[in-house]
Amino acid sequence: MINQEIKSYFPILNQEINGHPLVYLDSAATSQKPVQVIEALKNYYEFDNSNVHRGVHTLGNRATEKYEGAREKVQKFINASSTEEVIFVRGTTTAINTVAQSYGRANVDEGDEIVITYMEHHSNIIPWQQLAKERGAILKYIELEEDGTISLEQVRAAVTERTKIVSMVYVSNVLGTMNPVKEVAQIAHENGAVLVVDGAQAAPHLKIDVQQLDCDFFAFSGHKMVGPTGIGVLYGKKALLNEMEPVEFGGEMIDFVGLYDSTWKELPWKFEGGTPIIAGAVGLGAAIDFLNEIGLNNIEQHEHAMAAYAMDRMSGIEGLEIYGPRDPLKRAGIVTFNLNDVHPHDVATVLDMSGIAVRAGHHCAQPLMKWLNVTATARASFYLYNNESDVDRLVEGLRTAKEYFNNVF
Repeated sequence: MINQEIKSYFPILNQEINGHPLVYLDSAATSQKPVQVIEALKNYYEFDNSNVHRGVHTLGNRATEKYEGAREKVQKFINASSTEEVIFVRGTTTAINTVAQSYGRANVDEGDEIVITYMEHHSNIIPWQQLAKERGAILKYIELEEDGTISLEQVRAAVTERTKIVSMVYVSNVLGTMNPVKEVAQIAHENGAVLVVDGAQAAPHLKIDVQQLDCDFFAFSGHKMVGPTGIGVLYGKKALLNEMEPVEFGGEMIDFVGLYDSTWKELPWKFEGGTPIIAGAVGLGAAIDFLNEIGLNNIEQHEHAMAAYAMDRMSGIEGLEIYGPRDPLKRAGIVTFNLNDVHPHDVATVLDMSGIAVRAGHHCAQPLMKWLNVTATARASFYLYNNESDVDRLVEGLRTAKEYFNNVF
């Protein structure tokens, strides 16, 4: 299990906000960074900074070795079959857009279907909206159960022989719902479709095996898994990536340039135009080392325990509504809630005055907010550096907020 020593690796947590020790409960938006990742970035810029794949000098060789070494770490982290299936991108948003613009444009025609769910992040809605408009395709939504989960019966009802792409979040950034992506992949494949998985909220918290899941594409971001901002990964099955055209042109993705035609490098570099995200990849590699040392299974168990403890404590607050599955084993370490008659922005503001950082708003999931029949919610998201005392501080802060607004109104 996770111990209290973990928190000491994160220097940003050792500070006071508004006179109170910081309790950071917004890791679903971005995680904090341990000293191991900070030092890896510092060392790269101090000793190895150079462009990759180009020079024969020592710095260039060092930078290339670290960059491609990070790719090997990602491959093992998600159990891709080869490094050719690991594409470095800016983040989950770029990864999903790449699939939509490259694979989607080549394979989706008028009257074809694209299937997603109501719980998707905007980054996994808008690319498919745009593709559907461009190609004359039909965008369909899988219905949700009352507790914010999906059933395989609803998946089978939505996916047909006309479906070309199913795209689904592995873990909801609002409800914490953990979706059965392996079973959805099977249904998609039975109908001749591919499955795209938004893994932004899954990769930091669960052991990922893309071969076992049998998804066709998997996207995630480094900054949500104790890595730097500006780096992410698109995994794709090699056969699919080989058929796809790049969406950015120039720099490292080029093989040969003629006056009127050009050719591209082989995988994975044909999708990494321009100077790649070298420092970001180095930092992501350090983040993977850190997470592997702790163990993803330990992190998952810790977060299930945190979610269970939080929902139990928060359920004792009168007028507080929690959204999503009640079974903590069916959700990640995310608890989204509202206090009756109090806007979530006001709740977050009062909590911040006590040094407690939570997120308030629509969480880039407005269709889900509409499904929940709310305009916004507050969200507490837990990670490996949180503990029960953080939950206790949250509950105390919520009681203070409730008392304050009851007295005001």
